[in-house]
Amino acid sequence: MASAIDVKRSGLGLAATLVTATLIWFGTGLHPLWPLMWFAPLPVLLFANRARWWSTLLTAGIACALGNLNLWSYFQTDLGAPLSILLRIYIMLGFMFALAVLLYRALVRREAYWSALLAFPAFWVSFEYLLNLTSPHGTAGSLAYSQLSFLPFLQLASITGPWGMSFLLLLFPTAAAIGLHLYNTEHKRALHVMGAAFGVIAVVLVFGAVRLALPAPTDTVKVGLVASDGPNEDVADDGTPTLKLFSDYFPPVRALVAQGAQVVVLPEKLGVTVDPDTKTVDTGFQALAEQTHARLVVGLVRVVPPSDSNPLKVRYNEARIYTPGAPVETYDKEHMLPPFESNLKPGTSLTMLPAAAGSGTWGVEICKDMDFTDPSREYGEAGVGLMLVPGWDFFSDWVSHGHMAIMRGVESGFSVVRSAKGGSMFVSDNRGRVLAEVKSDSAPFTTLIASVPAVHDKTLYLLLGDWFAWASLALLVLTLAQMVRLWKKPQS
Repeated sequence: MASAIDVKRSGLGLAATLVTATLIWFGTGLHPLWPLMWFAPLPVLLFANRARWWSTLLTAGIACALGNLNLWSYFQTDLGAPLSILLRIYIMLGFMFALAVLLYRALVRREAYWSALLAFPAFWVSFEYLLNLTSPHGTAGSLAYSQLSFLPFLQLASITGPWGMSFLLLLFPTAAAIGLHLYNTEHKRALHVMGAAFGVIAVVLVFGAVRLALPAPTDTVKVGLVASDGPNEDVADDGTPTLKLFSDYFPPVRALVAQGAQVVVLPEKLGVTVDPDTKTVDTGFQALAEQTHARLVVGLVRVVPPSDSNPLKVRYNEARIYTPGAPVETYDKEHMLPPFESNLKPGTSLTMLPAAAGSGTWGVEICKDMDFTDPSREYGEAGVGLMLVPGWDFFSDWVSHGHMAIMRGVESGFSVVRSAKGGSMFVSDNRGRVLAEVKSDSAPFTTLIASVPAVHDKTLYLLLGDWFAWASLALLVLTLAQMVRLWKKPQS
C-alpha cells in the first residue's frame, strides 16, 4: 500500500513538474504568451499542498529550471555566456523558486493560509528586486515583462513599477492553490482567500481599463526611425568606413523629413569615430540637420585618444544629437552589456532636449539603459514626455529585450521612440500601446514614421519609487517570522 502511494505521489510530482515547466517555457522567453504565466506555478503549488518537503523542493526547482531552458540558446549563442555561468543561472533560478514554494508549503501545512497567500509572491518579488540591484542586467528576467501585451494589467507599472505586476501575477495561482486545497473542507475560508486575491486583481484591471480609456494628448510629434541590417549591422571601423556608412544614411533621413518627421533616430554604435575626427562627422550631420530643419539622434562609438591630462584611451557608447541652430549635444550610455561593452566608459548624466512649444521636453537613452528603472525615472521626474532611444538587438530578442523599453514609458510617463538594428524599430505611448513597429531587416534601409504624444504624464511610481518592492521585502520578513512562530505546530 505504501509503495502504491509513493508511486502515485511520484506520478503527481512528475506531472506537476512537466506542466509547470511547459507553462513557464511558453509563458516567458523570447516571445511570451502572457496568459500562461498566470497559471504556470499552480500545478507545483497544488502538489506542494500534500507533498513532503524534499519532493516539493525537487519538483519546484526542476520545473523552474526546465521552463527557463527556453532561453538557453539565447544565453549561449547571442550573449556568449559560458557553461559555468549558465549552470549558475539555472541552479539559482530553480533553487530560489523552490525556496519560495517551500515557504508557501510550510505555512499552508500549518494552516496559516493568509500568510501563505502573501509569502510566495513576496519571496519572488524580493528576489527579483535584490537581483535588480546587484545584476548588470537590471530588471531583465522579471516575470512582469511576460505581461507587456496585457495592456490593462501593464498600467499597474505606473503605480508599482514591475514589482507589483510580478506580485499579482503570482498571487493569482497562489490563491487558486489555497482555495482548491480548502474547498471541500473549509468552503467559506476558501472563498474568502480566493475572493480577496481575485478582487484585488479585478480592481487593478478596472484601473488599467479606465487609464487606457482616458483621452490621449492631442499634441503630437512626428518622428522618423531608420536602421540598416545585413552588411551595415556591425560597427563600422573608424575613418572611411564610418563616413561612408553615415553618408548612406543621409538619403533615408531626408526622405523621412520630407514626410514630416521633426526628429529622426538612428541606431546605436553605427560606427567608430576617433577624436578629433569626430568633428568631421559632426559637420556632416549638423549640415543635414540645418538643411532639413529636423533634429537627428545618431549612435556611435567615440574614442578619445590619450592626452597629457588623461594617459588612457577612453571609449564611449554615445548618442550625438544635432539640432538646427544649436551646438551638438551628447548622451553617453550608462548601463553597458557585459562582456561586449566592458571596454566602454559609462556615462553619468542625463541629456534633456527642449522641444518646440507644445511638445514638452525630450530625453535620450541608449538600448540597455532601458533595462533599468533608472535613468528613466530620473528623466520622468524631470518632466520628459518623449524618450529617443538608439538601440541594437540580437534579432531573436527583438520582443523580449526590445519591448522592455515600453514598461519604462508606462512607469515614468513618457512615449518611447526606439530605433534598433538587429531587431525592430517601434514607437509606443505612455500607456504602453505600440503605435507603429517594423522589423529592422525589412529593407536595406528600413524606415518608420509615426505621430506620437510627447506630453509627460505624472505617475505614482515617479512619486513613490520602488515602494512596492520594499513592501514585498517587509511581507517576506513577516511571513518568515510567522513560519518560525508556528514551526512546532503540527502539520495538517
